[in-house]
Amino acid sequence: MTAPIFLFTDFRTDGPYVGQMHGAIYAAWPEARIVDLMHDAPAMDPMGSAYLLAAVLQDLPPDAMVVAVVDPGVGSAREALLIEADDRCLIGPDNGLFEIALRRASRVARFTLQWRPERLSASFHGRDLFAPAAARWAMGRKPACVPALPNPPSRPGADWPDDLARILYIDGYGNAMTGLRAANLTDPVRVTLPDGTAPPRARTFSDVPERFGFWYENSLGLVEIAVNGGSAAEKYALKVGDKIEF
Repeated sequence: MTAPIFLFTDFRTDGPYVGQMHGAIYAAWPEARIVDLMHDAPAMDPMGSAYLLAAVLQDLPPDAMVVAVVDPGVGSAREALLIEADDRCLIGPDNGLFEIALRRASRVARFTLQWRPERLSASFHGRDLFAPAAARWAMGRKPACVPALPNPPSRPGADWPDDLARILYIDGYGNAMTGLRAANLTDPVRVTLPDGTAPPRARTFSDVPERFGFWYENSLGLVEIAVNGGSAAEKYALKVGDKIEF
C-alpha cells in the first residue's frame, strides 16, 4: 500500500477548496488516502510557507507524496514542478515554495510538469493540475514532465536565507512559530521581539510560572514564542510577518 497524499495549502478549511482537491484526487484514484497536513500556511506567502513546509516534511514517511499549493501567481507564466527530494515526492508551483526543503535534502531531482488535464481553470491549479497529477504519480503513472536543473541560479527563492527570523504562524493558543531552527542558534541566545521584549529560553511550558512568557524549541525544531497558560500573540502583540532579532 502506498503512503497517503499529503496536502499543504493556504486555502483554509472554511470554503470549498480543500474538499474540491480531495474530490480531484479521488476522481483520478478512488483508492487514494489523503492527509490534510496544513491548510492555514501563511496566506499568499510562498516565502514564509517554504520554511514551514520544510519543517513539517521531516516527519512524513519516506515515500510520501506531498501536494503543496501557496500560489499567488496562479495562472501566470510560473512553471509547475515535480520534485523527488530524497525519497519524498513533491508537486506544486515553481515560486520558491520548495526552496528550503530542497536545500535540506540530500538528493534532489527536479522536473517541469508538462501534463495538462482536459479542464484547467486559470485560477485553481491546486484542484485541476496539482491534485490529479499527484494522484497519477502516486499510482505509478508519472505524468509527463521534463528534467530541469536541480538548483538553477535564477530560481525563485535562491536568495532567501537558510533560516527566517520572522513570525510565520500563530496557532489557536497564541503560540508564535518562527522560521528559525533552534538547533542552529548558539547559546546564550537572546530573542528580541518587535516590542523590545526579550523573553528567556525554557525547555517547555511547565518549566516556567503561570502566565510567564518564554521561547523554546518546538516539536518541529523551530523557535516558538509562548506563554504558559496564555497567548504570546496577545501578551506581545505579535502578528504573522513580524520580524524578530537574535
